[in-house]
Amino acid sequence: MTDPMPTVGDVMKVDLVTLSPGTEIVRAVAILLDNRVSGACVLDEAGTLLGVLSKRDCLKAALNASYYKQWGGVVADYMSPDPTTLDAELDLVDAAEAMIASSFRRFPVLRDGRFVGQISRTDVLAALSAQWR
Repeated sequence: MTDPMPTVGDVMKVDLVTLSPGTEIVRAVAILLDNRVSGACVLDEAGTLLGVLSKRDCLKAALNASYYKQWGGVVADYMSPDPTTLDAELDLVDAAEAMIASSFRRFPVLRDGRFVGQISRTDVLAALSAQWR
């Protein structure tokens, strides 16, 4: 008998850097850089996923700042709203297929509609490759 395929919830990361929509964008950039992460999920006070702020989004803010000679705005002004998510119960083969079909490198993970973590291409690749070691 073979072991069942792990799910997204089995390998997702739960200790994450997250941001609130009202965080000043200059502060958000510093948080991403200080924590050496390429993006962060944006959550409201209740923990509801509102969007994702990536370094790409932050570059838009930096470019805007270079034109106007000052940083301005909050995370909500620059984040990508309504991100593509994966369900925690999804098996890793289906997750890999979703990742191959998308340009995104990481996905917020939901369980019963609630934000519970994040999974990256690296997480899925490592878990799948461990199946054959």
